[in-house]
Amino acid sequence: MKAADVPQDDSVLEGLRRACYAEDSEGRYVVVPSRGWEVERVVNEHANKALREALAETHKAVVAGRLSTLAYHMVRCQMDVRLLAANVGLYRWQVRRHLKPRIFSSLRSDMIHRYARALGTTSDELARLPVSHT
Repeated sequence: MKAADVPQDDSVLEGLRRACYAEDSEGRYVVVPSRGWEVERVVNEHANKALREALAETHKAVVAGRLSTLAYHMVRCQMDVRLLAANVGLYRWQVRRHLKPRIFSSLRSDMIHRYARALGTTSDELARLPVSHT
């Protein structure tokens, strides 16, 4: 892409700019500031909508007693079982088992702390479900 063609559309950057690489008039790659790209904004809107829907569904499942609060916080952090297991140092089957409310409520505090640290929250917050998922 040529430096003059770097998109300057409104995007998720909210007025900020970021660095993009483009070719200058001599064919060298240079850093060019960009305000964003319309396509990028649309894709991010769709991704955010999908995340909000997944959070809403998981929130309902936790309230209904089908999943533990661990499931909600896992989705909130955009993690799946594989990624959470890798971050906590467990097997995937162990994390899937801990998504069951009865099993999660019987976990030792050190295991809860490992999950909380991996999910960027406290042990107390991990055990609670937000009143609203938004």
